[in-house]
Amino acid sequence: MRVATFNILNGRVPADQHVDPMGLADAVKSLDADILAMQEVDQNQHRSGFSDLTSVAAEAMDAPHHRFVAAIHGSPGATWVASTGDEQPDSAAYGVALLSRYPVKGWQVIRLEPVPFRVPMRFKGRRRPYLVTDEPRVAVVATIDSPLGECTVVATHLSFISWWNGRQLHQVVRGTVDSHEPVILMGDLNMGPDRAARATGMRSAASHPTYPVEGPREQIDHILVRGPLTTTDSGAPALPISDHRALWADVR
Repeated sequence: MRVATFNILNGRVPADQHVDPMGLADAVKSLDADILAMQEVDQNQHRSGFSDLTSVAAEAMDAPHHRFVAAIHGSPGATWVASTGDEQPDSAAYGVALLSRYPVKGWQVIRLEPVPFRVPMRFKGRRRPYLVTDEPRVAVVATIDSPLGECTVVATHLSFISWWNGRQLHQVVRGTVDSHEPVILMGDLNMGPDRAARATGMRSAASHPTYPVEGPREQIDHILVRGPLTTTDSGAPALPISDHRALWADVR
């Protein structure tokens, strides 16, 4: 079974920043994943041509079972509110998605609070720290009836603020304590592999640098497993969209 995670940068091509839904479809098709976690997913956003990027990806990989879960409603970087799950289904949103070729027996959503105050961050090219407002995050959990048996798969995208994303990751792991094993946790965790393994107590199924897409220097995207799974092959290809590489693993 092939599992994969991909921060799709809302379908953008880094060279000129235009959104390319067909490029997203081609990228997803080339991964040939049975189960795919996606981050930075747009739904009905102006910047992505009001596309439903989850549906674009689901059609490309022939995944009849899929769910988009919004972290925020509104426009990232402009006017937005934290999502609660009670919003109109066709409103502009941004979040994560989980897609599966195999039947999903149940879904769960774990909402992750942002840092409750503005945080000073240093950015390349700026001499002084810049105060940023953290965004809420979310995890989606699926119980999947796969060829390997029933398994629990989690897709998430954690805060880029290092002392906060560890708290979020612990919350996600606590949400899987009673889940059916094997458990597969995938996403952009915004931390390195050693820290991710320590925080979760899980094993890495794929060890490859994923960021930035050209000449990647660090792995912040992860596929972590708990339970009787082994990896037979893995990779981190550069694809037509995003500033991240996708990460995939064949597991048995």
